[in-house]
Amino acid sequence: MLKNHNAVALVILLAAPFAAGKTKSIQRESLAAYVERMQQQGPALPSGSPGSLWTDNSRLTFLTGDYKAAQIGDLITVVVVQGITASNGGSVATGRTFSASSSIAALAGHVKTSGVQNIFSPSSAETLGGKSQASTTSNLQTTLAGRVVAVLPSGLLVIEAERMLTMNNEKQTILLRGLVRTGDVSPNNTVLSNAIGDLQLELKGKGVLSDGTRPPNIVTRVLMRIVGF
Repeated sequence: MLKNHNAVALVILLAAPFAAGKTKSIQRESLAAYVERMQQQGPALPSGSPGSLWTDNSRLTFLTGDYKAAQIGDLITVVVVQGITASNGGSVATGRTFSASSSIAALAGHVKTSGVQNIFSPSSAETLGGKSQASTTSNLQTTLAGRVVAVLPSGLLVIEAERMLTMNNEKQTILLRGLVRTGDVSPNNTVLSNAIGDLQLELKGKGVLSDGTRPPNIVTRVLMRIVGF
């Protein structure tokens, strides 16, 4: 019976990484759920007059237009330039000193007071000093091509881009989603990442380097906690 339990635990341990890698999502949100959520953000705009053959979103609407991304399936190039620098510091210092003295200087009959002169003489001192400083810096610069996966009624483009790079047994995957205005797309069909609304950017790796730095899966962590090594 013990061998059967060990075999089941081993199968779950080996299957967990493969099961987690089949679903392509950003922050556990599927593409269908993302598009549905984005379509609820823009008001519906009228498409021509009732009974008219005119369509506002047809390809012949703008006769002087170019080949910039505007329809579902069109390709678009995203220039990712993301840099974050944060710094935080603080210091505190306090000091307090307390002292008191109580004594008898003289007694009646010229009695000497040397034995009872100092009756109560407390004193205390307290000092506190602290200093903290934290800083973080992250930078990501790359260029990747994506596609338009949906067009909202307001005219905003929902784009998605993915790039997978495998080199020396190390696979890196970049996933990007967001909202783009057609006016922010340059004539060479590129858009900057800082002009993308509701940007979701995920960079993850899998391989020799990532396995050595990432934490183990939950099954391995539970077994390590139980076994204790």
